[in-house]
Amino acid sequence: MGKKLVVGLLSVFLIVMIILSLQGISSAGSGGKLRGGSTIGVIEINGPISGGAGGGIMSGYTANAMELMDIIRRAADREDIKAVVLRIDSPGGSAVASQEIAMELDRLREKGKKIIVSMGDTCASGGYWIACSSDYIMANGATLTGSIGVIMQLSNLEGLYEKLGIREEVIKSGEHKDMGSVTRDMTEEERQILKDIVGDSYDQFLEQILKGRQGKITREELLEVADGRIMSGHQALELGLIDGIGNYYDALAVARETVGLPEDSPVEVLNEPDFWTSLGWKALALLSDQVQSPFYQLRYQ
Repeated sequence: MGKKLVVGLLSVFLIVMIILSLQGISSAGSGGKLRGGSTIGVIEINGPISGGAGGGIMSGYTANAMELMDIIRRAADREDIKAVVLRIDSPGGSAVASQEIAMELDRLREKGKKIIVSMGDTCASGGYWIACSSDYIMANGATLTGSIGVIMQLSNLEGLYEKLGIREEVIKSGEHKDMGSVTRDMTEEERQILKDIVGDSYDQFLEQILKGRQGKITREELLEVADGRIMSGHQALELGLIDGIGNYYDALAVARETVGLPEDSPVEVLNEPDFWTSLGWKALALLSDQVQSPFYQLRYQ
C-alpha cells in the first residue's frame, strides 16, 4: 500500500511538472522566431554563473559562460537583431565566467547593438558585473542587487583528519605549491598572497562598474556601498547603479524605443530552454539547493 501511494504521488508530480513546462515553454513576450525583419533578441542568464564547457547534467541549471558567449556572438552576426534584452536572474558566481560574458557583450555593443538589462529576483555580484556591460539597466523595485565584492573561501580540516587518523605527506617543488591545503594552517605570507589576489579582482570589479556607469556614479560614491552589501532595486536607482524601475515588458519597451522599433516588433528568446531543461528548472524551484563552487575559485557572489 505504501509503495503504491509513493508511486502514485510521483506520477501526479511528473504529470503536473510536464503540464507546467508545456505552458511555460514559450517565453513571455515572444512574437515568434521570425527572421528578416527587425527583431529584439532576448538572452536569459539564470542561476549561478559558471565556466567550463557545459554539457553536463547540471549545465542547464547554471548560467554557463561558454554557452552564453556563443549565443551573444550569434546575436552579433544577425543583422535582423537590432537590440538585445538581457534578462538576468543570478546571484553571481565565477569571476572569470562573469568577465568573459561581459567581454562578449562589450563586443556586441561595438557592433552597434544596444543592450538593455532587465533584472529579475536577483542580479547581484557577478550578475551585476555583467549588467554593467549594457546601455541601460532596469530592475524591479524589490530586486536584490549590489553585493559588489569578491570572496575566496578555504577550509581547514586538519583537526578532523587527526581524529580520523589521516596523515598527508606532501612533496612539492616550491614553498607555496600546496597553498590553501585543507590539511594544514595557512601561513601569514600565504594569506597575504591570497588577499592580494582578492584585492586585485575587487579593483577590477570597481573599474567595470565605473566604466559601465560612467557619469552616473563617482568612485567615492561607489566605494561607500561596494562592501558586499545587497540592496533593493529602488535603492540601487537612488545610488546611480541602475537607470530605471520596471519589469521585463518595460525593458522590451525601452529596447524598442532605443532603436526606433514599433511596439509590435517581434521578440525572440535566443537561448530558450528545451523541454527537459525547462522541466528541470521547475523541479529545482521546489528544492532548496546550494551549488558548490570549485575549490580555490574567485567568486563574485
